[in-house]
Amino acid sequence: MSKHVLLVEDEPDLNETISFNLDSEGYEVASVFNGKDALKAIEKKKPDLILLDLMLPDMSGLEICRELRSSKKTKKIPIMMVTAKGEEVDRIVGFELGADDYIVKPFSIREFMLRVSAMLKRTDNKSDADEDLITFDSLEIDLAAHRVKLDDQEISLTAKEFALLQYLTERMGRVQTRDALLDEVWGYNSEVTTRTVDTHVKRLRSKLKHVGSNIETVRGVGYRFNSPS
Repeated sequence: MSKHVLLVEDEPDLNETISFNLDSEGYEVASVFNGKDALKAIEKKKPDLILLDLMLPDMSGLEICRELRSSKKTKKIPIMMVTAKGEEVDRIVGFELGADDYIVKPFSIREFMLRVSAMLKRTDNKSDADEDLITFDSLEIDLAAHRVKLDDQEISLTAKEFALLQYLTERMGRVQTRDALLDEVWGYNSEVTTRTVDTHVKRLRSKLKHVGSNIETVRGVGYRFNSPS
């Protein structure tokens, strides 16, 4: 079954171009031009991925992202923000509100489609190994249920945060470079986007509270998840 992608973009030409390329790759595409129609479309049919412009005519894409992340029904849907706002503070705000990826206009369609493919691969059916639990200290990662508990309390992670935590803990004690994380967790490799990794690690540390200190920064290289002593 083809993946269902919701495109929320108010620029007609860009909307048409992205829709055409998604359709050409075999995705089921629904495109809207404003926030209200986006929320209606999500209510009607839950997408596998949302491509969300920040600057919409009726409401901010950040508002939409915040609303989706606050609902149990939609908080796990992967969201890629597509916007002309490329300053670091804009990216950080987007990630803090729960965006899984962030691409700045203008961009190449080739890179865009690569990112879309990478994000959707992360939502494919999990392997048999994903039925296992990763547990240590007060942290429990249920891969099959896609849930994380800390001190017996469930904590909310975005799809990308969960994937990052899983990747680091499965390679506990081994340094993972930023490029490797981009390649394996995000599905692409670019020096321009290594800051994306840093932002996600910062958010993950904060959500993991006292266990967050186990994610060690290896200066000039990347990150390592250390086993609790």
